[in-house]
Amino acid sequence: MTLTTKERMLRMYNHQEADRIPIYDSPWNTTIEKWHQQGLPKGISYVDYFELDHIVNINVDNTPRFEEILIEENEKFKTYTIKMGATLKKFTHMTSTPEFVDFKVKSPEDWKKTKERMTFDTNRINLPYIKKNYKQWKKDGVWLELGGWFGFDITHSWMVGTERLLMAMITQPEWVIDMYETFLNLDLQLMDYLLDQGYEFDSLRWCDDMGYKNNQFFSMDMYRDILKPIHKKAIEYAHSKGLKAHLHSCGDVNPFIPELIDMGLDCLNPLEVKAGMDPINIKKKYGDKLVLHGGINAVLWDDQDAIIEQINEVIPVVMKNGGYIFASDHSIPDSVSFENMKSIIAKIKEVGSY
Repeated sequence: MTLTTKERMLRMYNHQEADRIPIYDSPWNTTIEKWHQQGLPKGISYVDYFELDHIVNINVDNTPRFEEILIEENEKFKTYTIKMGATLKKFTHMTSTPEFVDFKVKSPEDWKKTKERMTFDTNRINLPYIKKNYKQWKKDGVWLELGGWFGFDITHSWMVGTERLLMAMITQPEWVIDMYETFLNLDLQLMDYLLDQGYEFDSLRWCDDMGYKNNQFFSMDMYRDILKPIHKKAIEYAHSKGLKAHLHSCGDVNPFIPELIDMGLDCLNPLEVKAGMDPINIKKKYGDKLVLHGGINAVLWDDQDAIIEQINEVIPVVMKNGGYIFASDHSIPDSVSFENMKSIIAKIKEVGSY
């Protein structure tokens, strides 16, 4: 029997086997553009074409809503400001991590002025989009996520800069905690409003990258003192609303896993292999306590033989007894051709069926 996405996801979260493992990944925009050029029919999403799982993520806007300004653009690069206040430079026609050129918030005084802009407003939610589609989502058995963004990642990357924030975590922890709490509290206010309108969701998913290759941005003691209370509050909020708690955290986050499980985290993504995460080992150690989402090395996706070999090696282990959602360990790059993607999806469905 073929299950709906919601039925399939619930079985994974309950650590039960289903018809097959859910498939929930995120190709780059340039990847999708390339697929359309190579045969993906126009007017159809890659999710529908490949018959993948339907997950809808409803993000709320917790930014200071600074003016977005295009400063410069040419054939190679464009430089612009974003609602968070940072100035970014990135390739014009390529998907890549942007260069962060400047930040509006460089001190507690700057933050105080910025914080005044971060007030509750229903316009921070795309209510017309939700109202238009909600009944159909429920009818189709879509998995509905509330998307938040709070903690270390948003603050260092998009608000104040990495070096500045890491120094402040040591010398000005009260300032850092206030920023973390402000982002989270505004997210929760907006989510409360949505839930109070009668909309039902399945999970709360947030991004908070805490690691890089074979290491973490801060010590365990610093995590416990400054960031863990924020994560704990988010997880407790999710559970109080009947939602699963799903964290996306890139890099090597191995040392944090026992702490996250202790707080009740339900699902961890993306299990970045190239940074030092081993999905098979994590499954063996924590698979009965934590749903794993990802763990298939994105570097291999344009090498047909290598990616098929990894799928054959990893999937049979991590899918056992449920508790696994398929994805790359970051996102699908535009080096992956449409034909390769067809073969990959066919192999996933073959190996990932119960």
